[in-house]
Amino acid sequence: MFEERAAVFLYAVTPVHMGAGQAIGVVDNPIQRERHTRYPCFAGSGIKGAVRHSFEALGGDPALAEALFGPEPGAAELHAGAISFGDAQLVVLPVRCLREGYVYATCPAIVARTQRLLELLGFRLAWPAVEAIEPGKCWIANPALLNQNKLHLEAFEYDPVIREQVRELAEALAKKALPEGEGYRYFRNKFTRDLVILSDSDFSYFAEHAMLVEPHVRINNLTGTAEEGGLFYTENLPPESILVAPLLASRSRRRNGERETKAPEVLAKLQTAVDGKLLQIGGDATTGRGLVTARLVKGVEG
Repeated sequence: MFEERAAVFLYAVTPVHMGAGQAIGVVDNPIQRERHTRYPCFAGSGIKGAVRHSFEALGGDPALAEALFGPEPGAAELHAGAISFGDAQLVVLPVRCLREGYVYATCPAIVARTQRLLELLGFRLAWPAVEAIEPGKCWIANPALLNQNKLHLEAFEYDPVIREQVRELAEALAKKALPEGEGYRYFRNKFTRDLVILSDSDFSYFAEHAMLVEPHVRINNLTGTAEEGGLFYTENLPPESILVAPLLASRSRRRNGERETKAPEVLAKLQTAVDGKLLQIGGDATTGRGLVTARLVKGVEG
């Protein structure tokens, strides 16, 4: 039984390719997406595997790896690990803007889902209400984003509504989702200033079509040149995206002679190793893809 709960926010520093393993469209290597919303997501098994792989390098005690994550396949004695990662759901997506470079975009459905998840994980939230927004309109807090009283994202134009609730929500999210430290001060300020709330339908377009798609070419080892028909396209979640995943902890399963680790201690040891650290998630690690910073936070007010 899981006794402790926390949230893990993942902030993309580079493009991230968590592969779906199948292609049914024009992109050869698509990313993982939710079936019902088509929002990008990260499978919990992939997050857990990435954390386990990096646990010792991040400063975690290697003697605790089996207790926290479970034994490696084929071990003589098998038991479940003491921690469980759920799938990571999208919180905000960076979208190119005519002013200020880009904005952090979200929508009422995502705000509601994030709030629901955090409350289930023990957070006591006092977030401002976000009402339904009509297609073609948006809520913003920063008038500097506007050009001739319109918000321009990619090739689309939106009618803005200035709402102080947007800044309040951005401040509350920034405290939880963005890493601490001077290196992230600019991004915390920008997030607070440049959060934009689109309608659910308008946001869905960007969640589907505003990904980073990169061409790749297979090289023939013998000739050193491109293989015929070797061009393929890989989809990536863009940098500055933020996702959140639930993290559950139980007391460790004991083997003969081992001391049981209580659930609060399990969570504390994982938080020490992971919080604020750089992880590599997904494929194309040798080309610098999949770097994310993790924030592991427990339920608090705000």
